[in-house]
Amino acid sequence: MTRLNELRDNPGANKVRIRVGRGIGSGKGKTGGRGGKGQTARSGVAINGFEGGQMPLHMRMPKRGFNALNPGDWNEVRIDRLQAYIDAGKLDPKAVIDAAALIAARVIRRPKDGVRLIGSAGFTAKKVTFNVNYATAGATAAIEAAGGKIDIIPAKAPWKKTPYAG
Repeated sequence: MTRLNELRDNPGANKVRIRVGRGIGSGKGKTGGRGGKGQTARSGVAINGFEGGQMPLHMRMPKRGFNALNPGDWNEVRIDRLQAYIDAGKLDPKAVIDAAALIAARVIRRPKDGVRLIGSAGFTAKKVTFNVNYATAGATAAIEAAGGKIDIIPAKAPWKKTPYAG
């Protein structure tokens, strides 16, 4: 039976912290593992990518691509997934299908900046009208081939301010 005064952690459970700068006998005395003089021996140094004044590699590489300042955050919905919701009776094909209908049917969670229809196959519902912000050429062709119609509504521009009506 173990007594309370004999309780110990398992060997190796607590790692002892190295105390630097505590004399030559510790092996981490004098410079404390930082080497000689210079910038990296001082505190508060972060030289990631610094090349001693030479132009750093990440700045010498050419820039590629384009990142929009205000990218839209779209709900991209596949048309075969819409067909599955129509078949399950969660979407009414006779009514206009827009963002509000998709939220009510739990196809999407929130309206974000608008709805985009994507995909090119798997849609067979007849005479369905969509009121969305964007549709790919394949999605438009598939829906119109099934006898449906797509009304494109312009997306709201989040960067444009409404005029002051003050």
